[in-house]
Order: sequence, then structure tokens, then C-alpha cells
Amino acid sequence: MTDAEIVKTICPLQTRERFIHSLNVAQMAKKLAERYGEDPKKAYTAGLIHDATKNISGEEQLALISSGGIELSELEKNSPKLWHAVSGSVFAVEKFGIADADVINAVRYHTTGRAGMSMLEKIIYVADFISAERDYEGVEDIRRTAFESLEKAVYIGADFTVKKLNSLSLPVHPDTQRARQFYKIYCKD
Repeated sequence: MTDAEIVKTICPLQTRERFIHSLNVAQMAKKLAERYGEDPKKAYTAGLIHDATKNISGEEQLALISSGGIELSELEKNSPKLWHAVSGSVFAVEKFGIADADVINAVRYHTTGRAGMSMLEKIIYVADFISAERDYEGVEDIRRTAFESLEKAVYIGADFTVKKLNSLSLPVHPDTQRARQFYKIYCKD
């Protein structure tokens, strides 16, 4: 499936804001891929589809997850905001015919991250944090860091997530905790 066909498929599934975000993540992913020697086409495609299922119903997301043979952990079952990454990875296979495990994993782990991510996984994880429409405090620092050290940007993103969830008294996914610990070494001077 071409990127143009993917765009035609995801556009009606997403809110206008989510669709713009998906386009922005794809563009940022392409730039990061060019910077770090990853395939820009693959990065662009993964960026387009990373949030493909974010705006579909919870029931549809759970059905996709089930059809993909994935069993959610208890934390994941109780955290609907995490479902779109898992359901999106199944959607990538079932709807778009994606067979590249790296693209599938980049979609699957773009929200939680994980220790030892591939280059493409790191690119999509970071691109999601720093896409053009993002305007939270500190985003410019993370954008700059992303082009200096992708691993340091992953750590900053994971650390940001852990601190935010802790401040809201929400559980932190173990993959995010492991990513934060794994990439912390890149922040030592």
C-alpha cells in the first residue's frame, strides 16, 4: 500500500487534529531518519500509521488487539490510552499489509517506548513527542536534542512521561520505566 493510500484510509478515521499530528509525525520521522541513517520512506510510513486507530472506539481497538492474538497486561487493560499503539500495530498488518517487523514494532511501542529499541522505534517514539504542532514547555529543547542524540531524546521523553504519570497518580507502564532506565546512560556527561 502506498503512503497516499494510507493517507486516504486514515483521514476519515481520525479527527482533523489527529490527522495533522500524524502528518507532522511522518514529516519529523523522515527528517530524523535522514539524520540517523534510517530509511526515510519506512520512517515516513510508520509515522503516518502510528496513531491510525487512536480515534476508533475502544471496542474496535480491543477487537483488533484480539484478532492479532495479543493479550493485554492488567495495566494495559485498565489504560485505554495505551490501546491505540497495540491495535495500531495489528491494523498496520491487517489493513495495510505491513510485514516489516520494525515498522510494526515502531507503531506498537511509540507510546510506551521500551529498552533496546531499534533505530526506527526510537525515531517514531521521539517524532511523536516533537512533531510540529507540539507546544508544551520544553519541546524546543527536546527537538534540538533529538538531532544531537536520539537516545538522549528518548530518555527525556520517557522521563517526562514517568514524571507526568506520577504527578497524576497514574501507573507507569513497565516498558516506559525500562526505557527510562536503559537510555539514562546517554544523559551522563
